[in-house]
Amino acid sequence: MAANLRIKRVYEPSAPDDGARILVDRIWPRGVTKKAADLTLWLKDIAPSTGLRKWFGHDPARWAEFRRRYGAELSANTEVVKRLKDYLKGGRVTLLYAAHDQAHNDAVALADYLRGHARTRKVRRSAAVR
Repeated sequence: MAANLRIKRVYEPSAPDDGARILVDRIWPRGVTKKAADLTLWLKDIAPSTGLRKWFGHDPARWAEFRRRYGAELSANTEVVKRLKDYLKGGRVTLLYAAHDQAHNDAVALADYLRGHARTRKVRRSAAVR
């Protein structure tokens, strides 16, 4: 699953190898038309809550705590996380975001969350086989 996951700014042009292009921001990005975004899906319900987004404010000093809080929100939002995982089962998925900071944004935190859950499942499966 992790190999099928990419992250890209929504302002970058779409590419044939993007696969499903999923915008994971709650707010539509400024200056981007729906045609230019070339989205498969706008999954705004997977974005951090408005309160968490405003608290974080893309402050790198708050990154670790943001990831923890956002992970808790994702764990409580199983239906929408499952919807995204279903896209990943179908092939390549590119998570799109609008933030300027390429290292500290919700798409990076979401991808880390998904990759962590993939590793957890593999460990559980191998333990069950023993």
